[in-house]
Amino acid sequence: MKILYGKEFAAKIKANAKKRAGILKDKYNVTPGLAVVIVGNDPASEVYVRNKHRACAELGINSIAVELPETTTREELLAKIDALNDNPDVHGILVQLPLPNKLKGIEAEVTERIDPKKDVDGFHPINTGRLVNGEDGMVPCTPLGCMKMLEMAGIDPDGKRAVVIGRSNIVGKPMASLLMRHNATVTVCHSHTKNISEITKEADILVAAIGKPKAITADMVKPGAVVIDVGINRIAPKKLVGDVDFEEVSKIASAITPVPGGVGLLTIATLMHNTIKAAELACTSK
Repeated sequence: MKILYGKEFAAKIKANAKKRAGILKDKYNVTPGLAVVIVGNDPASEVYVRNKHRACAELGINSIAVELPETTTREELLAKIDALNDNPDVHGILVQLPLPNKLKGIEAEVTERIDPKKDVDGFHPINTGRLVNGEDGMVPCTPLGCMKMLEMAGIDPDGKRAVVIGRSNIVGKPMASLLMRHNATVTVCHSHTKNISEITKEADILVAAIGKPKAITADMVKPGAVVIDVGINRIAPKKLVGDVDFEEVSKIASAITPVPGGVGLLTIATLMHNTIKAAELACTSK
């Protein structure tokens, strides 16, 4: 059984991104720019933004923090996004979620306002459509990180049975599309799926993304399966666990990601990858 630690895979993605950032600087005199918009004072968001800023500094990416007060109106937020869309020094834009309560209903509008070419989160409907159609575009960071991990670990989805548990727009749906693009036969399970364990036990590759601690138990997993745990659940002040019962499932899986220390470390690395990609496209399309 192999434990797929995210640190080693993230380091490879970041090394590649740093190299490509250097090429952009040498060839086009362009420094990739990532703007992160944060509205209000959500502590978890602030930590995540700091981590993004640190990664940008490490790789030669210009990190632009756009901090707006909790009193920001819809019109002010959309105007700020428009200004970033028009700024040639900004190649990637993401708006940190969740938004404050007064703006909760406009998340879709905010996502659609971002220029699809700068949508490094990969959530814009145009990029979603491109992913489903098998076309090139920006891909959501966590599913992309999962696919890069499988590739670097030498695990080829081609011809495999894959089961994705969860159907969110952020992980489940794009993960299923990416696995299909790599010729896996994919089943998506969710809260209305009946006899779910009968389906999961057929999976050569099992991806859990439901946000329920230790919901995937050993009796739901095929011996020798590759298990990718996307869940991060806080069950105590300093205790994080995944959606998979790691201790028991690791006894029968051929490969498994830990939580913490697994997929989560790849999300920011692939965000850097997407930012470099956006800058490359901006340079080559001029």
